[in-house]
Amino acid sequence: MTQSEQPAAASGSPETRTRHTVLVPPSVDMVSVLGPGDEHLTILERDFACDVHVRGNRITLTGEPGEVALAERMLDELVTIIRTGQGVTPEAVERIIAMLRAETTERPVDVLSLNILSNRGRTIRPKTLNQKRYVDAIDKHAITFGIGPAGTGKTYLAMAKAVQALHAKNVTRIILTRPAVEAGERLGYLPGTLSEKIDPYLRPLYDALHDMVDPETIPKLLAAGTVEVAPLAYMRGRTLNDAFIILDEAQNTSPEQMKMFLTRLGFGSKIVVTGDVTQVDLPGGVRSGLRVVEQILDGVDDVSFNRLTATDVVRHRLVGRIVEAYDQFDARDERGDRGGHGGRGERGERVRS
Repeated sequence: MTQSEQPAAASGSPETRTRHTVLVPPSVDMVSVLGPGDEHLTILERDFACDVHVRGNRITLTGEPGEVALAERMLDELVTIIRTGQGVTPEAVERIIAMLRAETTERPVDVLSLNILSNRGRTIRPKTLNQKRYVDAIDKHAITFGIGPAGTGKTYLAMAKAVQALHAKNVTRIILTRPAVEAGERLGYLPGTLSEKIDPYLRPLYDALHDMVDPETIPKLLAAGTVEVAPLAYMRGRTLNDAFIILDEAQNTSPEQMKMFLTRLGFGSKIVVTGDVTQVDLPGGVRSGLRVVEQILDGVDDVSFNRLTATDVVRHRLVGRIVEAYDQFDARDERGDRGGHGGRGERGERVRS
């Protein structure tokens, strides 16, 4: 833990100012706290309305009491995370600040230190508060929905929880599925066998699996049926016991397909449904099953709906800004601030790029 001392408040200022000195424990590397090239220090100075002075392991904060107190909490969280042994990036520092400003009950260290899965020296963990709540919901509920834009970790975290459950022997198999919706091309006109035609639709699931399981074991798992990757149509008529089942791209299911899938749930199984309701590829006149399912299942026990937003994007930081810009653009369109369809299809849904 950091230690602080509070000298008398600075005088001669038209507004109340206070000064706190944070003492970083000698066991904690100051480069880790301040960041390579003082990147973390730059973020601290930019995001808090206070002056920052560093001398040795002493960080002095001077400014409005609320901002100083918040900056001190940020440093405390940062030091605590560093002491767990994990590295800290500038993006993690920004997420710590965002969580503190949101005034949530969860501590940032509890969010950023939650390990889901480790493989080949890489640890998978939630990076935002909404991601942690999503992961917690998967633990607590039989059916969990993760709804949000690209890059928010919906499918990736679900996959990590599936592999974790398999390793812990909580389930005996993982089933990964998504609808093979035709977006601009007819499957029948594509070359190759049926398996080769549907493989591109399932490739993102394979990619995530390769990140979490040793690649040389994947063919064995697939051959043994321990891991099954199949289009949604293959789920009809089945009852899936002792399985962790993930439905990806669920916005491209019809309400009838969504009902069919959810009723595959067997004993000892979990279902996670992920999708982005702004990226619908269904033909005109077909409603998205993901759009209506929350209204249908609202209040049903053991079902959880979790929404992620642009602030939960964990790809390149520009991706989050792009998502936010599109959301603002669409909001202006809905208010009538600009003319034309503005990049939307006839159904009023955003056209996939």
